[in-house]
Amino acid sequence: MTPSSAPVRTAVAGYGLSGSVFHAPFIAANTAYSLDVIATSDAGRRAAASARYPGVRCVDTAQDIFDLAGELDLVVLGTPPATHYPLARAALEAGLDVVVDKPFAVTSAQGQELVDLAERLGRVLTVYQNRRWDADALTLKKLLDGGTLGTILRFETGMERWSPEISKAWKAGATAADGGGVLFDLGAHVLDLALLFFGPASVAYAEMAARRPQEQADDDVFLVLRHDSGLLTHVTLNLTSQLQGPRFRVLGSDGGFVKYGVDPQEPFLVGGGLPTDAAYGLERTEAYGTLERNRERTAVPSERGAYQEFYRILAEKIADGGTSSALPVPVDPAGPVEVLKLMEEARTMAKA
Repeated sequence: MTPSSAPVRTAVAGYGLSGSVFHAPFIAANTAYSLDVIATSDAGRRAAASARYPGVRCVDTAQDIFDLAGELDLVVLGTPPATHYPLARAALEAGLDVVVDKPFAVTSAQGQELVDLAERLGRVLTVYQNRRWDADALTLKKLLDGGTLGTILRFETGMERWSPEISKAWKAGATAADGGGVLFDLGAHVLDLALLFFGPASVAYAEMAARRPQEQADDDVFLVLRHDSGLLTHVTLNLTSQLQGPRFRVLGSDGGFVKYGVDPQEPFLVGGGLPTDAAYGLERTEAYGTLERNRERTAVPSERGAYQEFYRILAEKIADGGTSSALPVPVDPAGPVEVLKLMEEARTMAKA
C-alpha cells in the first residue's frame, strides 16, 4: 500500500484453527491491515483472542460484524463450510470485501452465485487457498516452470493423516451436504493445486468411503482426474492412514520428483511462531524433496513457504481500487468453483 493509504479495517469471523492460525497472525503482522474485530462465541477462544491482540473488539457472531460494516472494509470467514455461502452473501450485501476460507461453498452453484453477486456489487471476493504458498507447492511450481522434468506424464498428489478420532464437534456431525468429510477439507487444497498446475480436468474415476465409525461423510478418497491436455492426476485423501504416502510424486519425460512430509508453516504457527520470525516458512534439509534424472538422485532445496503472500496481494488489490483495478485477487474464486464441480462429479461417480 502507499504511505497515504489507510489500513484495511478487517474483521475475522471464527477463532478456531482457521482464524487463530491462518488469518489473524498474518493480518496483524501486515501494516496494510488493522485487525479490528474478532467474532467468536466461545469464551475460551475470546479470552485467547483478547490476550493475543489487546484492543481488538470481540463480538459473538458474524452478524455482529455485519452490524459494524460501516466501520470495516474486509471480513474473513473462518467458519464451518455450511456457513460460507450465507455469511459471504450477507457480508457482500453489507458492503464488505470478503475472504472465504476453503471450501468456498458446499455446492458449485452457491460458489458461482457469490462470484456473480460480488461482481454485481463491485466488491472484492477471494478464497483462502493457502496451500498454493506451501513450501513444497512452490518448489514443484519452480521445477515445472523451469522444465526440469520435461513433459509431465503422471501427477500423483495426496494429503494423508492419522486422525482416528474426530476432534471438532461440527465435523463429527457434518454430512457431505454440510461440507463435512475429507474431500471438502483436504481435497479442496489438493484439487485446487492440480487445476492450478495442469489446467481444467474432469473426474475419470472415484472411490469414497467412511472408515471411522463416527464419520458422517468421507475420510478415505481416491480420485483420477483427466486433464484437458490428456494428463492423468491421481489424488489420495485419507484420515485413517498410519503410513502417509508422498505429498507429490511427479513423473516426466526428463525426470521424476517426489516430496514427503507436511509443510512447516502450520506447525510453526501452532507452536507460537509468527510470520515475521526469521525461521518462518523454512523447511528442514532432511525434509527436502528428491529429484531423479538419468538414474541420479539429488535433494531439491525447498522454496520458503509464504502464506503471507495471500494477504500482501489482497492488500494491493484493495488499495488499488478493488474490482475497478486490473490487479488480480490472490485467488480468483472461479478456480474454487471448478474445484467444487470436480467434487460433485466425484460424489456422483462414487455412488454409481
